[in-house]
Amino acid sequence: MDVPITQEELGLLTTEQCNDNSANIDELSVFQILQIMNNEDKTVPYAVEKQLPVIEALVTDIVASFKKGGKLVYIGAGTSGRLGVLDASECPPTFGVSRLMVQGVIAGGREALVRSIENAEDDKEAGINELKSIQFGKNDVLVGITASGQAAYVIGAMEYAKDLGAVVGAISCNKDSKTFAAAKHAVFLDVGPEIITGSTRLKAGTAQKLVLNMLTTASMIRLGKVYHNLMVDLTPVNHKLVERSKRLIKQATGCTEAEAAKAFTESGKRPKVAILMILLGVDAQTALALEEQSSGPISEMIRLYQGKNARQ
Repeated sequence: MDVPITQEELGLLTTEQCNDNSANIDELSVFQILQIMNNEDKTVPYAVEKQLPVIEALVTDIVASFKKGGKLVYIGAGTSGRLGVLDASECPPTFGVSRLMVQGVIAGGREALVRSIENAEDDKEAGINELKSIQFGKNDVLVGITASGQAAYVIGAMEYAKDLGAVVGAISCNKDSKTFAAAKHAVFLDVGPEIITGSTRLKAGTAQKLVLNMLTTASMIRLGKVYHNLMVDLTPVNHKLVERSKRLIKQATGCTEAEAAKAFTESGKRPKVAILMILLGVDAQTALALEEQSSGPISEMIRLYQGKNARQ
């Protein structure tokens, strides 16, 4: 049985240390408070930079999982859990993927997204049961997110995933994070003490968000969800996204506004298909067939089409 962390052990964690730079922050002006916050936040990207090789390896495994039909699951508690749910929820509209492909799980469930349920992170079995409920398997990837690295809810789920043979990653801000023992990829974000002692929604949360951005964005780029730097698989679910779709079709192909609008409609409102139609001078049916035959990138579809024509 796991022994709960003691006050003495808690005091050794980086995320629980006092920050000398903010020792008298309660006596400062608003501008001085903001200066301290801003200066501390400037250090966060450098902490992330040191972990780029580990993040790269994790992205490589995520892409491999996606190509096998697997999913990426974030699991966390409190701020960390909310960040995971946020990143997962942005993937379907941004990259046109199923909402099941990237999922966020948080201790305490949906209610914890809008209300603090701090004791939920102590329930180890709950994390395991949550993975079972979404049919987490060996071809999936689990990323445990916890600033302190002590949340039993996250650790239990990570151990379960590891036992299944799945790839497991961990994102934590303490060198001795307990999550690292169950992780193939241990992302240690050494952001130092917070300006308000123990308030990991600050630098720790910012660092975690930056890494989550990297994991999904880099993975989706490798899957061909981006052409040049355009998100060509976005789902145009509102007026702004419809207009953005037409604009990126025009940007990608150099066509006129009218041509972009026409291709957008004929493609079934799918920007990637519309771009292929214009670049190759083909109809929607041909473009859709090319998409089905490829692994995703537009450049690959163009090569497929050119190769077929060369053989004819």
